Order: sequence, then C-alpha cells, then structure tokens
Amino acid sequence: MSIEVGNTVEGVVTGITNFGAFVELSGGETGLVHISEIADTYVKNVEDYLSMREKIKVKVISIDDDGKIGLSIKQLDAENQKAPKMSFEEQMEEFMKESSQRQKDLKKSIESKRGGSAY
Repeated sequence: MSIEVGNTVEGVVTGITNFGAFVELSGGETGLVHISEIADTYVKNVEDYLSMREKIKVKVISIDDDGKIGLSIKQLDAENQKAPKMSFEEQMEEFMKESSQRQKDLKKSIESKRGGSAY
C-alpha cells in the first residue's frame, strides 16, 4: 500500500523519544507519531503507550516537502469508534433491567447472610 495522507498503514516502533515515537513503515520509510497524536488523553510518557518493536496501525496525517511523514494513532482510534447501535431509550431500558437484577441479587445475598427474609 502506498503511503499517502489519509491512508492507514502498519509499522513497527523503532525509536521512542520524549516527543513521540518513530515508526518504520513498509518500504523502509520512517514516520513520526508526535506525543500529541498518541492518545486522546494527556500523554506524559510515550513508553506508557508504546514499546520498542511493537507493531501498530497508524494514520498518515502529513507528508512534508522534505519527505517527513507525520503519523497519528489518536485520529485512527477516533475513526474506529462507532456510535452505539441502540437508541438512548433502549440503552436506558437495558440499564434499568440490569440494575433491577443487581438489586434483586444483592437483596438475596443480604437475606441469606442474615438467615431470613428482610422485613
């Protein structure tokens, strides 16, 4: 697969710095995942998220005139998140059923520990 802006490619982490991680892509080209493009949350230490020789998928977000390739994990993750398949009302109904069942189970557990029924 060619390396073009917008493409998703696989690579291997070949270097970790305090500002990001270098990833070797197919064809021997190397790109940088800047620390701000690793996760959707604050990243203090890149090694908390990536390790050397780890195989990862990244999105190509830029290619400079001098050939530097900018990569992102964060943008790829955002694209892969899907909207819930259930409507809000369906989710709420499901939650209420599960909550009611948990309450029944808890009540049974308490009653069995007391040795009888509650009030």
